[in-house]
Amino acid sequence: MADAVVSTTAKTTGFVRGFGLVDATMIVAGSMIGSGIFIVSADISREVGAPGWLLVVWIVTGLLTVAAALSYGELAAMMPKAGGQYVYLREAFSPLWGFLYGWTFFLVIQTGTIAAVGVGFAKYVGVLWEPVSENNYLITDAPIRFGHSGYAISLSTAQLVGLLMIALLTWMNTRGLHLGKIVQNTFTTAKTGALLALIVLGLLFGLHSAVASDNFSRFWEIRGKLQDVGSGLTAATLFGLFVGICVAQTNSLFSSDAWNNVTFIAGEIRNPKRNVALALALGTLIVTVLYLAANFAYLATLPFEGIQTAKQDRVASVTAEVIFPAYGTSFMAAAIIISTFGCNNGLILAGARAYYAMARDGLFFRSAGNLNRKHVPAWGLVLQGILAAFYVLPRTITGSDAETGKLKYGSLYNDLLTYVISAALIFYILTIVGIFRLRKTRPDAERPYRAFGYPVVPILYILGAAIILGVLFIYQAKTTWPGLVIVATGFPVYFIWRKLGTPMAEDEVEIQKTSAL
Repeated sequence: MADAVVSTTAKTTGFVRGFGLVDATMIVAGSMIGSGIFIVSADISREVGAPGWLLVVWIVTGLLTVAAALSYGELAAMMPKAGGQYVYLREAFSPLWGFLYGWTFFLVIQTGTIAAVGVGFAKYVGVLWEPVSENNYLITDAPIRFGHSGYAISLSTAQLVGLLMIALLTWMNTRGLHLGKIVQNTFTTAKTGALLALIVLGLLFGLHSAVASDNFSRFWEIRGKLQDVGSGLTAATLFGLFVGICVAQTNSLFSSDAWNNVTFIAGEIRNPKRNVALALALGTLIVTVLYLAANFAYLATLPFEGIQTAKQDRVASVTAEVIFPAYGTSFMAAAIIISTFGCNNGLILAGARAYYAMARDGLFFRSAGNLNRKHVPAWGLVLQGILAAFYVLPRTITGSDAETGKLKYGSLYNDLLTYVISAALIFYILTIVGIFRLRKTRPDAERPYRAFGYPVVPILYILGAAIILGVLFIYQAKTTWPGLVIVATGFPVYFIWRKLGTPMAEDEVEIQKTSAL
Protein backbone atom coordinates (compact mmCIF):
# COMPACT_ATOMS: atom_id res chain seq x y z
CA MET A 1 0.00 0.00 0.00
CA ALA A 2 1.30 3.43 -0.89
CA ASP A 3 2.37 5.69 1.93
CA ALA A 4 -0.28 8.13 3.03
CA VAL A 5 0.79 11.74 2.63
CA VAL A 6 -0.33 14.42 5.03
CA SER A 7 0.11 18.09 4.10
CA THR A 8 0.01 20.91 6.60
CA THR A 9 0.39 24.60 6.09
CA ALA A 10 2.53 26.71 8.43
CA LYS A 11 2.79 30.47 8.62
CA THR A 12 6.29 31.88 8.67
CA THR A 13 7.83 35.33 8.33
CA GLY A 14 9.21 34.25 4.98
CA PHE A 15 12.27 32.53 6.37
CA VAL A 16 12.67 28.78 6.23
CA ARG A 17 13.49 27.18 9.58
CA GLY A 18 16.31 25.04 8.25
CA PHE A 19 18.79 25.14 11.15
CA GLY A 20 18.75 22.50 13.89
CA LEU A 21 20.66 22.62 17.17
CA VAL A 22 23.89 21.25 15.65
CA ASP A 23 23.71 23.74 12.78
CA ALA A 24 23.12 26.65 15.16
CA THR A 25 26.03 25.55 17.35
CA MET A 26 28.21 25.43 14.22
CA ILE A 27 27.27 29.06 13.54
CA VAL A 28 28.37 30.06 17.06
CA ALA A 29 31.66 28.16 17.00
CA GLY A 30 32.38 28.81 13.33
CA SER A 31 31.87 32.56 13.64
CA MET A 32 34.13 32.71 16.72
CA ILE A 33 37.08 30.71 15.39
CA GLY A 34 38.86 32.78 12.76
CA SER A 35 42.56 33.58 12.74
CA GLY A 36 42.82 35.33 16.13
CA ILE A 37 43.57 32.28 18.28
CA PHE A 38 46.52 31.48 16.03
CA ILE A 39 48.06 34.95 16.40
CA VAL A 40 46.98 37.17 19.30
CA SER A 41 48.68 35.24 22.11
CA ALA A 42 51.97 36.86 21.04
CA ASP A 43 50.61 40.34 21.70
CA ILE A 44 48.92 39.23 24.94
CA SER A 45 52.18 37.68 26.20
CA ARG A 46 53.98 41.00 25.72
CA GLU A 47 51.21 42.81 27.60
CA VAL A 48 51.15 40.50 30.65
CA GLY A 49 54.70 39.07 30.67
CA ALA A 50 54.23 35.58 32.18
CA PRO A 51 52.73 32.19 31.20
CA GLY A 52 50.28 32.22 34.10
CA TRP A 53 48.95 35.65 33.27
CA LEU A 54 48.61 34.69 29.59
CA LEU A 55 46.25 31.90 30.66
CA VAL A 56 44.45 34.22 33.11
CA VAL A 57 43.63 36.57 30.22
CA TRP A 58 42.05 33.71 28.26
CA ILE A 59 40.20 32.43 31.36
CA VAL A 60 38.74 35.90 31.99
CA THR A 61 37.70 36.13 28.32
CA GLY A 62 36.12 32.69 28.47
CA LEU A 63 34.18 33.44 31.64
CA LEU A 64 32.91 36.75 30.24
CA THR A 65 31.94 35.18 26.92
CA VAL A 66 30.10 32.20 28.43
CA ALA A 67 28.39 34.44 31.02
CA ALA A 68 27.18 36.77 28.27
CA ALA A 69 25.98 33.86 26.12
CA LEU A 70 24.07 32.29 29.02
CA SER A 71 22.44 35.64 29.70
CA TYR A 72 21.56 36.29 26.03
CA GLY A 73 19.79 32.94 26.00
CA GLU A 74 16.87 34.44 27.91
CA LEU A 75 16.40 37.20 25.34
CA ALA A 76 16.80 34.75 22.44
CA ALA A 77 14.13 32.43 23.86
CA MET A 78 11.84 35.36 24.64
CA MET A 79 12.17 36.98 21.17
CA PRO A 80 13.10 34.22 18.68
CA LYS A 81 13.02 36.32 15.54
CA ALA A 82 15.41 37.63 12.90
CA GLY A 83 17.52 40.55 14.08
CA GLY A 84 18.85 39.25 17.38
CA GLN A 85 20.70 41.87 19.40
CA TYR A 86 19.14 44.72 17.40
CA VAL A 87 15.68 43.47 18.43
CA TYR A 88 16.70 42.97 22.08
CA LEU A 89 17.96 46.56 22.42
CA ARG A 90 14.92 47.92 20.58
CA GLU A 91 12.51 46.10 22.88
CA ALA A 92 14.41 46.68 26.12
CA PHE A 93 15.11 50.38 25.62
CA SER A 94 13.90 52.04 22.41
CA PRO A 95 14.18 51.86 18.62
CA LEU A 96 17.00 54.45 18.84
CA TRP A 97 19.23 52.15 20.89
CA GLY A 98 18.49 49.23 18.61
CA PHE A 99 19.35 51.36 15.59
CA LEU A 100 22.62 52.69 17.08
CA TYR A 101 23.75 49.10 17.53
CA GLY A 102 22.53 48.03 14.08
CA TRP A 103 24.14 51.05 12.42
CA THR A 104 27.50 50.43 14.11
CA PHE A 105 27.16 46.75 13.30
CA PHE A 106 26.68 47.53 9.60
CA LEU A 107 29.11 50.45 9.40
CA VAL A 108 32.09 48.74 11.05
CA ILE A 109 31.60 45.75 13.35
CA GLN A 110 30.38 43.17 10.83
CA THR A 111 31.61 44.64 7.56
CA GLY A 112 35.04 45.55 8.94
CA THR A 113 35.42 42.07 10.41
CA ILE A 114 34.43 40.47 7.10
CA ALA A 115 37.10 42.58 5.35
CA ALA A 116 39.73 41.67 7.95
CA VAL A 117 38.96 37.95 7.76
CA GLY A 118 38.96 38.11 3.95
CA VAL A 119 42.44 39.64 3.80
CA GLY A 120 43.60 37.27 6.57
CA PHE A 121 42.47 34.39 4.37
CA ALA A 122 44.46 35.85 1.46
CA LYS A 123 47.61 36.31 3.53
CA TYR A 124 47.69 32.61 4.36
CA VAL A 125 46.92 31.66 0.78
CA GLY A 126 50.11 33.62 0.09
CA VAL A 127 52.07 31.34 2.42
CA LEU A 128 51.24 28.44 0.10
CA TRP A 129 51.31 30.40 -3.18
CA GLU A 130 53.84 33.25 -3.28
CA PRO A 131 52.19 35.42 -5.99
CA VAL A 132 49.45 36.25 -3.46
CA SER A 133 50.98 39.03 -1.37
CA GLU A 134 50.05 42.38 0.12
CA ASN A 135 53.16 43.81 -1.56
CA ASN A 136 52.43 42.45 -5.03
CA TYR A 137 50.48 45.38 -6.47
CA LEU A 138 48.39 44.97 -9.61
CA ILE A 139 47.81 48.57 -10.76
CA THR A 140 50.75 50.65 -9.53
CA ASP A 141 54.10 49.90 -7.89
CA ALA A 142 52.86 51.21 -4.53
CA PRO A 143 49.61 52.37 -2.92
CA ILE A 144 48.27 55.68 -4.25
CA ARG A 145 48.48 58.27 -1.49
CA PHE A 146 45.76 60.88 -0.99
CA GLY A 147 47.83 64.08 -1.03
CA HIS A 148 49.79 64.49 2.19
CA SER A 149 47.24 62.63 4.29
CA GLY A 150 47.88 59.45 6.20
CA TYR A 151 45.73 57.41 3.83
CA ALA A 152 46.20 55.62 0.52
CA ILE A 153 44.46 53.07 -1.68
CA SER A 154 45.84 49.96 -3.34
CA LEU A 155 44.97 46.72 -5.05
CA SER A 156 47.41 43.91 -4.37
CA THR A 157 47.03 40.23 -5.22
CA ALA A 158 46.18 39.58 -1.55
CA GLN A 159 43.49 42.25 -1.61
CA LEU A 160 42.10 40.79 -4.83
CA VAL A 161 41.86 37.31 -3.28
CA GLY A 162 40.12 38.82 -0.26
CA LEU A 163 37.62 40.58 -2.53
CA LEU A 164 36.95 37.39 -4.48
CA MET A 165 36.39 35.45 -1.27
CA ILE A 166 33.86 38.02 0.01
CA ALA A 167 32.08 38.06 -3.38
CA LEU A 168 31.94 34.26 -3.59
CA LEU A 169 30.53 33.75 -0.08
CA THR A 170 28.05 36.60 -0.53
CA TRP A 171 26.78 35.05 -3.77
CA MET A 172 26.61 31.57 -2.27
CA ASN A 173 24.51 32.84 0.62
CA THR A 174 22.03 34.47 -1.77
CA ARG A 175 21.34 30.99 -3.17
CA GLY A 176 19.50 29.85 -0.06
CA LEU A 177 19.99 28.63 3.46
CA HIS A 178 20.87 25.05 2.53
CA LEU A 179 24.10 25.91 0.70
CA GLY A 180 25.23 28.31 3.41
CA LYS A 181 24.55 25.65 6.04
CA ILE A 182 26.59 23.02 4.20
CA VAL A 183 29.56 25.38 3.87
CA GLN A 184 29.32 26.39 7.55
CA ASN A 185 29.08 22.86 8.92
CA THR A 186 31.83 21.51 6.67
CA PHE A 187 34.37 24.23 7.37
CA THR A 188 33.59 24.52 11.08
CA THR A 189 34.10 20.78 11.50
CA ALA A 190 37.36 20.92 9.52
CA LYS A 191 38.85 23.88 11.37
CA THR A 192 37.79 22.60 14.78
CA GLY A 193 39.53 19.33 13.91
CA ALA A 194 42.66 21.16 12.78
CA LEU A 195 42.79 23.24 15.99
CA LEU A 196 42.19 20.12 18.08
CA ALA A 197 45.01 18.33 16.21
CA LEU A 198 47.40 21.20 16.96
CA ILE A 199 46.42 21.09 20.62
CA VAL A 200 46.82 17.32 21.01
CA LEU A 201 50.10 17.16 19.09
CA GLY A 202 51.48 20.19 20.90
CA LEU A 203 50.69 18.73 24.31
CA LEU A 204 51.98 15.25 23.42
CA PHE A 205 55.16 16.66 21.89
CA GLY A 206 56.06 19.20 24.53
CA LEU A 207 54.36 18.53 27.84
CA HIS A 208 57.38 16.74 29.35
CA SER A 209 60.00 18.85 27.56
CA ALA A 210 62.49 21.27 29.12
CA VAL A 211 60.56 24.14 27.50
CA ALA A 212 57.31 23.17 29.22
CA SER A 213 59.12 22.61 32.51
CA ASP A 214 60.62 26.09 32.35
CA ASN A 215 57.31 27.77 31.46
CA PHE A 216 55.31 26.01 34.14
CA SER A 217 57.97 26.18 36.86
CA ARG A 218 58.26 29.96 36.36
CA PHE A 219 54.54 30.28 35.82
CA TRP A 220 54.06 33.77 37.32
CA GLU A 221 57.51 35.23 36.68
CA ILE A 222 57.41 38.44 34.61
CA ARG A 223 60.01 38.31 31.86
CA GLY A 224 60.92 38.88 28.23
CA LYS A 225 59.77 41.67 25.94
CA LEU A 226 57.13 43.80 27.67
CA GLN A 227 54.75 46.12 25.88
CA ASP A 228 53.62 49.57 27.02
CA VAL A 229 49.92 49.22 27.86
CA GLY A 230 49.31 52.94 28.36
CA SER A 231 50.86 55.93 30.12
CA GLY A 232 54.23 54.18 30.22
CA LEU A 233 52.89 51.24 32.25
CA THR A 234 54.09 47.67 31.71
CA ALA A 235 53.47 44.35 33.46
CA ALA A 236 56.68 44.92 35.46
CA THR A 237 54.57 46.64 38.14
CA LEU A 238 51.51 45.23 39.89
CA PHE A 239 49.21 48.00 38.68
CA GLY A 240 50.74 47.80 35.21
CA LEU A 241 49.95 44.07 35.19
CA PHE A 242 46.31 44.79 36.09
CA VAL A 243 46.06 47.33 33.27
CA GLY A 244 47.82 44.87 30.94
CA ILE A 245 45.27 42.13 31.68
CA CYS A 246 42.42 44.55 30.91
CA VAL A 247 44.05 45.91 27.75
CA ALA A 248 44.86 42.37 26.57
CA GLN A 249 41.12 41.65 26.54
CA THR A 250 40.88 43.67 23.32
CA ASN A 251 42.81 40.83 21.66
CA SER A 252 41.24 37.82 23.35
CA LEU A 253 37.68 39.17 23.37
CA PHE A 254 37.93 40.10 19.69
CA SER A 255 39.16 36.55 18.94
CA SER A 256 36.17 35.20 20.86
CA ASP A 257 33.63 37.61 19.39
CA ALA A 258 30.77 37.00 16.93
CA TRP A 259 29.20 34.31 19.16
CA ASN A 260 26.04 36.46 19.14
CA ASN A 261 25.65 36.04 15.36
CA VAL A 262 23.36 33.06 15.92
CA THR A 263 20.77 35.39 17.46
CA PHE A 264 20.39 37.19 14.13
CA ILE A 265 19.21 33.99 12.42
CA ALA A 266 16.72 32.94 15.12
CA GLY A 267 13.95 33.20 12.53
CA GLU A 268 15.54 30.30 10.63
CA ILE A 269 16.21 27.96 13.57
CA ARG A 270 13.86 25.12 14.41
CA ASN A 271 12.43 25.29 17.93
CA PRO A 272 14.28 28.59 18.54
CA LYS A 273 12.97 29.03 22.07
CA ARG A 274 15.12 26.05 23.03
CA ASN A 275 17.83 25.76 20.40
CA VAL A 276 19.19 29.33 20.26
CA ALA A 277 19.95 29.40 23.99
CA LEU A 278 21.46 25.90 23.85
CA ALA A 279 23.59 26.75 20.82
CA LEU A 280 24.91 29.87 22.56
CA ALA A 281 25.88 27.87 25.64
CA LEU A 282 27.39 24.90 23.78
CA GLY A 283 29.21 26.93 21.13
CA THR A 284 30.86 29.39 23.51
CA LEU A 285 31.80 26.65 25.97
CA ILE A 286 33.40 24.49 23.26
CA VAL A 287 35.43 27.39 21.84
CA THR A 288 36.48 28.61 25.29
CA VAL A 289 37.88 25.17 26.16
CA LEU A 290 39.64 24.92 22.77
CA TYR A 291 41.20 28.39 23.14
CA LEU A 292 42.50 27.68 26.63
CA ALA A 293 43.87 24.29 25.52
CA ALA A 294 45.57 25.91 22.51
CA ASN A 295 47.46 28.26 24.80
CA PHE A 296 48.55 25.33 26.97
CA ALA A 297 49.88 23.73 23.77
CA TYR A 298 51.82 26.91 22.91
CA LEU A 299 53.37 26.95 26.38
CA ALA A 300 54.23 23.24 26.14
CA THR A 301 56.20 23.66 22.91
CA LEU A 302 57.58 27.23 22.85
CA PRO A 303 59.71 29.19 25.34
CA PHE A 304 57.63 32.09 26.66
CA GLU A 305 60.05 34.55 25.07
CA GLY A 306 59.50 32.65 21.80
CA ILE A 307 55.77 33.33 22.05
CA GLN A 308 56.46 37.02 22.68
CA THR A 309 58.75 37.31 19.65
CA ALA A 310 57.04 34.92 17.21
CA LYS A 311 57.60 36.07 13.62
CA GLN A 312 54.63 38.20 12.50
CA ASP A 313 52.97 37.05 15.76
CA ARG A 314 52.16 33.68 14.14
CA VAL A 315 52.39 31.64 17.34
CA ALA A 316 50.50 28.64 15.97
CA SER A 317 52.76 28.46 12.91
CA VAL A 318 55.89 28.52 15.08
CA THR A 319 54.35 25.81 17.28
CA ALA A 320 53.60 23.66 14.23
CA GLU A 321 57.17 24.17 12.98
CA VAL A 322 58.51 22.75 16.26
CA ILE A 323 56.29 19.68 15.88
CA PHE A 324 56.77 19.25 12.11
CA PRO A 325 59.97 21.13 11.15
CA ALA A 326 59.46 20.69 7.41
CA TYR A 327 55.70 20.99 7.13
CA GLY A 328 54.48 23.03 10.11
CA THR A 329 54.10 26.36 8.33
CA SER A 330 52.19 24.81 5.42
CA PHE A 331 49.96 22.83 7.79
CA MET A 332 49.00 25.93 9.77
CA ALA A 333 48.50 28.00 6.61
CA ALA A 334 46.05 25.39 5.31
CA ALA A 335 44.30 25.23 8.71
CA ILE A 336 43.90 29.02 8.88
CA ILE A 337 42.68 29.19 5.27
CA ILE A 338 39.93 26.71 6.21
CA SER A 339 39.25 28.56 9.47
CA THR A 340 38.90 32.01 7.93
CA PHE A 341 36.75 30.75 5.04
CA GLY A 342 34.28 29.14 7.45
CA CYS A 343 34.39 32.15 9.78
CA ASN A 344 33.52 34.59 7.00
CA ASN A 345 30.68 32.39 5.78
CA GLY A 346 29.06 32.57 9.22
CA LEU A 347 29.59 36.34 9.47
CA ILE A 348 28.17 37.00 6.00
CA LEU A 349 25.20 34.68 6.49
CA ALA A 350 24.16 36.14 9.85
CA GLY A 351 24.84 39.83 9.30
CA ALA A 352 22.20 40.36 6.62
CA ARG A 353 19.46 39.22 9.00
CA ALA A 354 20.14 42.21 11.29
CA TYR A 355 19.73 44.64 8.37
CA TYR A 356 16.55 42.78 7.39
CA ALA A 357 15.02 43.51 10.82
CA MET A 358 16.10 47.16 10.64
CA ALA A 359 14.59 47.53 7.16
CA ARG A 360 11.31 45.99 8.30
CA ASP A 361 11.17 48.77 10.92
CA GLY A 362 11.77 51.41 8.23
CA LEU A 363 15.28 52.13 9.56
CA PHE A 364 17.43 50.78 6.74
CA PHE A 365 17.39 50.46 2.95
CA ARG A 366 13.97 49.04 2.08
CA SER A 367 15.41 46.46 -0.30
CA ALA A 368 17.24 44.81 2.62
CA GLY A 369 13.85 43.98 4.17
CA ASN A 370 12.76 41.75 1.29
CA LEU A 371 13.52 38.07 0.84
CA ASN A 372 14.34 36.57 -2.54
CA ARG A 373 12.73 33.40 -3.91
CA LYS A 374 15.27 31.37 -1.91
CA HIS A 375 13.89 32.94 1.31
CA VAL A 376 17.05 34.91 2.16
CA PRO A 377 17.62 38.71 2.36
CA ALA A 378 19.70 38.92 -0.82
CA TRP A 379 19.94 42.71 -1.00
CA GLY A 380 21.07 42.86 2.62
CA LEU A 381 23.81 40.39 1.72
CA VAL A 382 24.79 42.48 -1.31
CA LEU A 383 24.90 45.79 0.60
CA GLN A 384 26.99 44.18 3.32
CA GLY A 385 29.32 42.66 0.73
CA ILE A 386 29.82 45.98 -1.07
CA LEU A 387 30.84 47.83 2.10
CA ALA A 388 33.07 44.96 3.28
CA ALA A 389 34.75 44.89 -0.14
CA PHE A 390 35.28 48.66 0.01
CA TYR A 391 37.10 48.30 3.34
CA VAL A 392 39.62 45.94 1.74
CA LEU A 393 41.07 48.72 -0.45
CA PRO A 394 41.99 51.76 1.75
CA ARG A 395 45.38 51.73 3.47
CA THR A 396 46.77 53.74 6.39
CA ILE A 397 50.34 55.06 6.41
CA THR A 398 51.97 53.88 9.62
CA GLY A 399 55.50 55.26 9.14
CA SER A 400 58.54 54.70 6.98
CA ASP A 401 61.39 52.22 6.85
CA ALA A 402 64.50 53.62 8.57
CA GLU A 403 66.86 52.17 5.95
CA THR A 404 64.99 52.51 2.65
CA GLY A 405 62.70 55.43 3.48
CA LYS A 406 59.77 53.56 1.93
CA LEU A 407 56.38 54.08 3.51
CA LYS A 408 54.86 51.37 5.68
CA TYR A 409 51.17 50.60 5.32
CA GLY A 410 48.40 49.32 7.53
CA SER A 411 44.71 48.77 6.79
CA LEU A 412 41.79 51.10 7.48
CA TYR A 413 39.57 48.25 8.70
CA ASN A 414 42.10 47.34 11.41
CA ASP A 415 41.95 50.87 12.82
CA LEU A 416 38.15 50.96 12.66
CA LEU A 417 37.82 47.58 14.37
CA THR A 418 40.22 48.69 17.10
CA TYR A 419 38.08 51.79 17.66
CA VAL A 420 34.78 49.91 17.96
CA ILE A 421 35.91 47.15 20.33
CA SER A 422 34.99 49.37 23.28
CA ALA A 423 31.70 50.39 21.62
CA ALA A 424 30.79 46.74 21.01
CA LEU A 425 31.47 46.01 24.67
CA ILE A 426 29.10 48.84 25.66
CA PHE A 427 26.35 47.29 23.54
CA TYR A 428 26.95 43.89 25.16
CA ILE A 429 26.59 45.48 28.60
CA LEU A 430 23.43 47.34 27.57
CA THR A 431 21.89 44.18 26.15
CA ILE A 432 22.43 42.30 29.41
CA VAL A 433 21.10 45.28 31.39
CA GLY A 434 18.07 44.85 29.11
CA ILE A 435 17.34 41.51 30.80
CA PHE A 436 16.79 43.30 34.11
CA ARG A 437 14.72 46.02 32.45
CA LEU A 438 12.47 43.57 30.61
CA ARG A 439 11.92 41.56 33.79
CA LYS A 440 10.36 44.74 35.23
CA THR A 441 8.56 46.10 32.17
CA ARG A 442 7.33 42.72 30.86
CA PRO A 443 7.11 40.45 33.90
CA ASP A 444 4.42 38.27 32.32
CA ALA A 445 6.21 37.69 29.00
CA GLU A 446 6.88 34.06 28.10
CA ARG A 447 10.45 33.10 29.07
CA PRO A 448 11.07 29.48 28.05
CA TYR A 449 14.65 29.89 29.30
CA ARG A 450 15.75 32.19 32.12
CA ALA A 451 19.29 33.54 32.35
CA PHE A 452 21.55 31.08 34.18
CA GLY A 453 22.52 32.31 37.65
CA TYR A 454 20.29 35.39 37.44
CA PRO A 455 20.93 37.97 38.81
CA VAL A 456 24.49 37.08 39.90
CA VAL A 457 25.97 35.90 36.58
CA PRO A 458 24.61 38.82 34.51
CA ILE A 459 25.76 41.32 37.18
CA LEU A 460 29.25 39.79 37.27
CA TYR A 461 29.48 40.17 33.49
CA ILE A 462 28.36 43.80 33.67
CA LEU A 463 30.89 44.59 36.40
CA GLY A 464 33.76 42.77 34.69
CA ALA A 465 33.10 44.33 31.31
CA ALA A 466 32.66 47.78 32.88
CA ILE A 467 36.05 47.54 34.61
CA ILE A 468 37.73 46.60 31.32
CA LEU A 469 35.94 49.48 29.59
CA GLY A 470 37.06 51.95 32.24
CA VAL A 471 40.69 50.89 31.86
CA LEU A 472 40.49 51.12 28.06
CA PHE A 473 39.01 54.62 28.11
CA ILE A 474 41.70 55.83 30.53
CA TYR A 475 44.80 54.05 29.22
CA GLN A 476 43.93 53.43 25.56
CA ALA A 477 42.07 56.67 24.92
CA LYS A 478 43.36 57.17 21.36
CA THR A 479 41.83 53.89 20.21
CA THR A 480 38.63 53.86 22.30
CA TRP A 481 37.03 57.30 22.23
CA PRO A 482 36.83 57.30 18.38
CA GLY A 483 34.52 54.29 18.73
CA LEU A 484 31.94 56.49 20.42
CA VAL A 485 32.21 58.95 17.54
CA ILE A 486 31.42 56.13 15.10
CA VAL A 487 28.36 55.20 17.19
CA ALA A 488 27.33 58.88 17.37
CA THR A 489 27.13 59.11 13.57
CA GLY A 490 24.02 56.97 13.94
CA PHE A 491 22.02 59.71 15.71
CA PRO A 492 21.35 61.94 12.68
CA VAL A 493 20.96 58.90 10.42
CA TYR A 494 18.32 57.48 12.76
CA PHE A 495 16.20 60.63 12.71
CA ILE A 496 16.51 60.94 8.91
CA TRP A 497 15.42 57.34 8.39
CA ARG A 498 12.65 57.66 10.96
CA LYS A 499 11.25 60.61 9.01
CA LEU A 500 11.70 59.21 5.52
CA GLY A 501 11.47 55.45 6.07
CA THR A 502 8.27 53.43 6.17
CA PRO A 503 7.86 50.35 8.37
CA MET A 504 7.01 47.24 6.40
CA ALA A 505 4.09 44.98 7.19
CA GLU A 506 4.75 41.55 8.66
CA ASP A 507 5.98 39.48 5.73
CA GLU A 508 4.01 36.26 6.00
CA VAL A 509 4.09 33.55 3.37
CA GLU A 510 2.68 30.07 3.38
CA ILE A 511 5.12 27.17 3.28
CA GLN A 512 3.73 23.76 2.38
CA LYS A 513 5.24 21.08 4.61
CA THR A 514 4.71 17.50 3.48
CA SER A 515 5.43 14.39 5.52
CA ALA A 516 4.97 10.72 4.73
CA LEU A 517 3.30 8.47 7.28
